Amino acid sequence: MTDPVWSWCLLLGSAFVAGAVNSIAGGGTLLTFPSLLTVVSPVLANATSTLALLPGSIAAGWGYRREVSRSLRPLVRLWPSSLAGGVVGSLLLTRLPERIFAHLVPWLLVTASVLMLVQRPLTRWVGAHPHQQPKPATLAALILFQFCVGVYGGYFGAGIGILMLSSLAFMGIAEIHEMNGVKSVLGSTINGITAVVFLIAGVIVWKYALPMAVAGMAGGYSGARIARRMKEGYVRALVVAIGLAVAAYSWWAQSR
Repeated sequence: MTDPVWSWCLLLGSAFVAGAVNSIAGGGTLLTFPSLLTVVSPVLANATSTLALLPGSIAAGWGYRREVSRSLRPLVRLWPSSLAGGVVGSLLLTRLPERIFAHLVPWLLVTASVLMLVQRPLTRWVGAHPHQQPKPATLAALILFQFCVGVYGGYFGAGIGILMLSSLAFMGIAEIHEMNGVKSVLGSTINGITAVVFLIAGVIVWKYALPMAVAGMAGGYSGARIARRMKEGYVRALVVAIGLAVAAYSWWAQSR
């Protein structure tokens, strides 16, 4: 059955805006995931959204390639735990009964929305502290934390960038652009391996994922061009409002 025009407008529009939002503030999953819920189940929506936004994440890492080259040591230290966490999280999503994920959706949305809400003071707090190379115990804790971020990213994904920014400064990265570069590469790693697991599990709806990926790339390119003219707070407020609204709707739907 052919999807109505309004459905495609919603999907492609959300992917375009999500790409732009990710290039400016992050949290684009909070836009693509709810739009996909109108046409597919929660698990399929999450998997399709992950693949649709992956090209934009890779492009962001490439855009920060100079900054990343100056932070290879912390990147190498955190990359394996990101990969492992993404595998575990995506396997949990594909192996557990779908109803478990459905009940967790509003809580995950609220978590991601709160992370978006506190992004500015969180990054300001992190950036305000000069850091040296971590001690062995601190490094072990950061690697474990990154693994947990990977699990969350593989299971849902929204807000992982903000979670990573909260810890990267403790890896000895003092410059925010370098943190963003490492965050983009680690995020691409989590989303990339998650997309592979979803591909093997057959839970990606390709007829939606591919067009949305193109729209997401276009949005990311456009967002990067207008980022210097647009107030980031407006985008963050919109994403938070949408995330909380969808969470409220999910709770209402489950209570019926």
